[in-house]
Amino acid sequence: MDTITYHNVHNLFKLNGFHLNRNDLCRVAYSFIKEGDEFEKSVGDFVLDWFDNKSYIEMNTSGTTGTPKLIRVDKQAMVNSAIATGDFFDLKPGDKVLHCLPTKYIAGKMMFVRGFILGLDVDFVAPSSHPMLQNDTKYDFVAMVPLQAQNSLSELKNVKKMIVGGAKMNNTLEKGLSKLKTEVYETYGMTETITHIAAKKIGEETFSILPNIKISQDDRNCLVIDALKISNESIVTNDLVELVGENQFLFLGRIDNVINSGGIKLIPEKIEDKLSDKINSRFFVTGKQDAVLGEKLVIVIEGEQQILDDSIFDGLDKYEKPKEVFYVSKFSETENGKIKRKEIIESI
Repeated sequence: MDTITYHNVHNLFKLNGFHLNRNDLCRVAYSFIKEGDEFEKSVGDFVLDWFDNKSYIEMNTSGTTGTPKLIRVDKQAMVNSAIATGDFFDLKPGDKVLHCLPTKYIAGKMMFVRGFILGLDVDFVAPSSHPMLQNDTKYDFVAMVPLQAQNSLSELKNVKKMIVGGAKMNNTLEKGLSKLKTEVYETYGMTETITHIAAKKIGEETFSILPNIKISQDDRNCLVIDALKISNESIVTNDLVELVGENQFLFLGRIDNVINSGGIKLIPEKIEDKLSDKINSRFFVTGKQDAVLGEKLVIVIEGEQQILDDSIFDGLDKYEKPKEVFYVSKFSETENGKIKRKEIIESI
């Protein structure tokens, strides 16, 4: 398995029904760049970058927790990541997959790499919010962001296995997906780890790590990832976790989101989970500067102002109850659907 390099294109690889080798792919890439739609141009750029003489690809991080930055990602590490995904999800040459993610980002790039390396039969469509509309093809494997999954619930009967990543799933979506026969996994990862390093089945609480990954915690209780075939250095995250044995962890929330309210530390994600069934609109809880408490816990709801029944906060601990409610007509978000909490609260 170690002899597979980024120069390889599996002989069973297909794109939109056509067997394409390296030269064919480069020809397709040129025509995408010259005549294609915007989303096809970024595919063309990626394919030419993949088959150039460099051993790495440059790409931007998503910028969820700070300014997006340009990083270099080793192509062989991307190949190793694709193989680990193939092993974990039992993907076989010839499996039919749908690619509906923007190729600008790591997740979209990796769907192509999995195709080339594992020999998948890839249907490639524009990355829209309804990617399976009027498509009754049966797929072995699909990757989506939560919004796409939400909008595709009725079509997912044609999908055997799917992964959902890019942003956290809410409880409503989890419930909808758990009713399907489709095997659905939520993934955990970031650009620095070359897409996901762990996944969990819908309904399960703990993430299980992929092959060749080791996990530990630092002194802040944040996750540290050692992915020998992906990165030479340990990747220290800002994600608060609880380790469950050597191969599993419970994601608690991001340390940058933690609210210190009068000396009490509160994890917004934990509070949001408790409220997710009770508020129909999108929302988040966060800290707002306060003269007495330092930070006070507030809730920000997307949409028109509404009358909230106090009983929705009944399941919360004493300190978890929001001190104030704000309404914002439309949340600003990153291109892959993550809410820009900091930006929103600063504008209130």
